[in-house]
Amino acid sequence: MMMKARLQNILLAPLGWMLHLLAFMPWWWIWLNADALYFIAYHLLRYRRKIVRKNLVDCFPEKSAEEIRQIEKRFYHNFTDYFFETVKMLHMSEADMKKRMVFHNVDLVKKAYHEGRSTMIYAAHYFNWEWLTSISLWFSADMNSSHHLVGQAYHPLENQWFDRFFLHLRNRFSTCISSGEVLRAMIEAKREGRQMTLGFLSDQHPLPGHKGVVTEFLHHPTDFINGTEAIARKFDMQVLYFHTHKIRRGYYECTLDMMCPHAKEQPKDSITLLYARILERHIAHDPSMWMWTHNRWKRPVQYPTT
Repeated sequence: MMMKARLQNILLAPLGWMLHLLAFMPWWWIWLNADALYFIAYHLLRYRRKIVRKNLVDCFPEKSAEEIRQIEKRFYHNFTDYFFETVKMLHMSEADMKKRMVFHNVDLVKKAYHEGRSTMIYAAHYFNWEWLTSISLWFSADMNSSHHLVGQAYHPLENQWFDRFFLHLRNRFSTCISSGEVLRAMIEAKREGRQMTLGFLSDQHPLPGHKGVVTEFLHHPTDFINGTEAIARKFDMQVLYFHTHKIRRGYYECTLDMMCPHAKEQPKDSITLLYARILERHIAHDPSMWMWTHNRWKRPVQYPTT
């Protein structure tokens, strides 16, 4: 394993230098590269186009072939924009980030913090989710102190070089916590009397062998992970949703929508099911913003029997 990691460092080091150099480039140069990558990925390599097309057709049977094609093309434009916007994070100033990712309803988090309560925020693979970590720039100085854990759960990548690269990127504005370490980190924070504001990407399906919550979602029986809800209920957290809207290239607005003020008071699985309904409406508003390259339904599930 050590030899493999060293080989990765040697082979991928030039890629790291190139990405850092790209992050220093002006935005007009970023968009030229994004347009070039769109042409290569969509027209030349046809990157995962069969999966994307099948997902769109199955999820939106009411749409015509031309409507599906237009959504597909807009998705690939958003996808390549997302890639370069994420790389740009390496060296974006805080002022530029605040100008380009504007948050609304942040007072919901501030109020909970000053009441001594913690907040869980549901997120999805809806562009640009990487920039959501910049919510910390909208907090006061005391909320960015050691008394407040601002972070997000993440699944470590198998490739150690890419794992370190993305950790460096995502740790710029908040703390990345491995999904296997989240509960321990939260218990320690609570023991130390620290409030927490944590974001969870919760639109993945559970890992094999893990049971989630099955519900209808985009015309499919779909298994949603319920660990996010379980953690929120355990710590009786306020639960919000990142409702992101792309204004134009490189500019987003994100409104924090209230899902429930006290997770412990909600019936079991109700928060997960509410998240599925909110996300479904969010995707329907602009289907081109969700990550369609994932083969989400490769492991079919059945609706629960009554």
